[in-house]
Amino acid sequence: MKNILLQTTIEHDDNDWAIERFSLLKAHLEGLQDETGEVAFRVTARNRDPLPQDDSVLSRLHESDVDQLWLFAVDTGHGLTANDCEGISRFRRRGGALMVTRDHMDLGSSVCTLGGVGAAHHFHSQNPEPDPSRHCIDDRETTYISWPNYHSGANGDYQDVFVEGPAHAVLADPESETGVIRFLPAHPHEGAVSAPPDDPSARVILRGKSQTTGRDFNVAVAFEASNEGGRAIAQSTFHHFADYNWDVQAGCPSFVSEAPGSKMLAFPEALRSTHRYVRNLAFWLSEHPRTTGASRETSP
Repeated sequence: MKNILLQTTIEHDDNDWAIERFSLLKAHLEGLQDETGEVAFRVTARNRDPLPQDDSVLSRLHESDVDQLWLFAVDTGHGLTANDCEGISRFRRRGGALMVTRDHMDLGSSVCTLGGVGAAHHFHSQNPEPDPSRHCIDDRETTYISWPNYHSGANGDYQDVFVEGPAHAVLADPESETGVIRFLPAHPHEGAVSAPPDDPSARVILRGKSQTTGRDFNVAVAFEASNEGGRAIAQSTFHHFADYNWDVQAGCPSFVSEAPGSKMLAFPEALRSTHRYVRNLAFWLSEHPRTTGASRETSP
């Protein structure tokens, strides 16, 4: 049985995107079975310890029995300390697997200093997209949120997603008409990700399309296991995994101002596709188990 840690970069807060708002994801992961019919994953879900102290788990993640970290960067830019980032980076260098996701503008920009995967995430004030023509507002409904903010649809709706290049293993869907993942939850203002040009292990695998401008944007970047560390995924928004986006009736923090949609509830195939994507992620990230030795581990 593999150990998955679902972790946010904020302390517990009933009125924020704390880990309790990812309960449907946790339940789905806990229900997955391996080829023998046994439960495949042991899932732990937690918020970070109070700042400014180091997080007791993340800062020492490289010493833990965690196999996969699913990191939901829901902070406003200061959710990880330097030692937290070092612990996560050392975890991946010794073979640990990562799924790192954030949201619009500078939300979650504390992930920028994560080894390798951090460079895949682009924000407004840090590591902006390399194409200056993308430094502009895409979501024109929520005017107080600036770029990057790709509008894939309303919370509670789904979006069509498109395979980039050869279909990656995490996109396989034998129940789909096309044999690949076709739908994920929508969000009014997704963030920006790309494959770091100096990392041959990384490539864009999935794209979306803005419902406002028609412009395409990257949804997911996959990192293969390499001398730099274990497998990883960089995802454009944590809303692909949040309860509210799987089932709008689950509710949301009071600061969410956009009117919700209902297409996820009306079209069960979209949720099934999302569940399949989550399943694929979990098993793909598990295929290269963490190493117990010091693969590329060095002192901080």
